[in-house]
Parts: sequence; structure tokens; C-alpha cells
Amino acid sequence: MGMWGKFITAILKGKWKISPLSWIAAIGTVIYVVSPIDFVPEAFLPLIGYIDDLGVLGVMAILATREKSHWETSLRDGSIVI
Repeated sequence: MGMWGKFITAILKGKWKISPLSWIAAIGTVIYVVSPIDFVPEAFLPLIGYIDDLGVLGVMAILATREKSHWETSLRDGSIVI
């Protein structure tokens, strides 16, 4: 299992707490991407409509990577044992 798998396992087992901002961003990202209401609808401007969805997913990926980096730092510091 890679580090992402271990990170997700640590979250699910309650060994690592995600910041509230990241939870809100994750929920908002899922709602935005699957919602038919969009800033730039894919029905009118297909390419641009998908680009704004990718932008939202990109921001979420940055937040997830930041959370994982904090988790990995705590592992190196010895504050969490898996």
C-alpha cells in the first residue's frame, strides 16, 4: 500500500484529523463537480465548462496534498505511529 493508501487509512481509523477547511473544500468540490449548476455550463461552452471543473479539482488536489504532507511530517517527527 502506498503512502496515499496509508494516509486514507489513518483518516478512516481516526489516527489523523483533517482540517475543517479541507473537509468543507472536499464536500464543496464533489457538489460542484457533480452538480448541473455551474459557473460555466458544459452544455453551452463544453471545453471551458470542463476546464473550470478541472480547476476546482486542482485546488482540491493541492489541499489534499498539503494535508498528506502534514501527516507525513508528523510521521517523521514520531508523533504518530502506524
